[in-house]
Amino acid sequence: MSLPDLPLDELRSYQPDLPVPADMSEFWTQTLAAAAAHPVGAVFQPVRPGLRLIETFDVSFAGYGGNPVRGWLHVPAGWGERLPCVVQYVGYGGGRGLPHENLLWAAAGYAHFIMDTRGQGSAWSVGDTADPEPVGPSHPGFMTRGILDPASYYYRRLYVDCVRAVDAVREHAAVDGTRIAVTGNSQGGGLTLAVAGLRHDLAAVMPDVPFLCHFRRAVQVAERGPYLEVARYLKIHRDHVDAALRTLDYFDAAVIGRNASAPALFSVALQDDICPPSTVFAAYNGYGGPHQIREYAFNNHEGGEGFQQAAQMAWLAALLAG
Repeated sequence: MSLPDLPLDELRSYQPDLPVPADMSEFWTQTLAAAAAHPVGAVFQPVRPGLRLIETFDVSFAGYGGNPVRGWLHVPAGWGERLPCVVQYVGYGGGRGLPHENLLWAAAGYAHFIMDTRGQGSAWSVGDTADPEPVGPSHPGFMTRGILDPASYYYRRLYVDCVRAVDAVREHAAVDGTRIAVTGNSQGGGLTLAVAGLRHDLAAVMPDVPFLCHFRRAVQVAERGPYLEVARYLKIHRDHVDAALRTLDYFDAAVIGRNASAPALFSVALQDDICPPSTVFAAYNGYGGPHQIREYAFNNHEGGEGFQQAAQMAWLAALLAG
């Protein structure tokens, strides 16, 4: 993709009429209420990966259905007062990685929790969390697991895990529960938006090149990546189009994000052929809280990388200082 999928002036005002199921609010209220029946029960086991300036904990907490979800919590060594915390969700196919691999936010003085992604963690980074729920026939990957019913869809379980990750980190003595930010790239960015819309006690939201947005357009215009799993599934299951797209409507982070209230810093890559810019702007332009975006005109799905991280650190420090 050498040009955005829509002209930039159109992208900046792009607010499509996204389908919202009549019972969507009830669906998520009941889903989260059922999850709350399981105590979070976060366990923090100290580990020693050879980092002298950062303390690391191997974390386990109860996610969807009480299933155990893993993560790493990093805090600056010798922390005294409670710290603001950055909760990070991982891109598609990845897991929490090894404990020494992701240290930026702890090095910047924050508590940092990186959540493992159930069933993933074998494509580009290590994962340790299973997805024990049974599924029917699906395309290889995660996008079509249980796609014919919102109750059985894979991302119902993952969104719940992500919401409960915020509750889990609040159980650690190093974390100031009033100053929690959520962030992630790609799939992690979509999960960030979903969490922002499903709970209203966050300090900041930082979605980068977010996935899981404006599904009905994404599966039509994406040129590579996970959205095409849905397209390939529907190429075979021609009779499942309506049911599959209806399920995806319940999980559209561009819709869920309309309910958010926390300040947000987005990023978009204008040559992104995995998460097309129009799908990102659909989420950005409809986001419910104060929001701003950084545009990377010549980048594909890698987005802003270190430049965006620098912008996030400056933005979050100023926000929390205020």
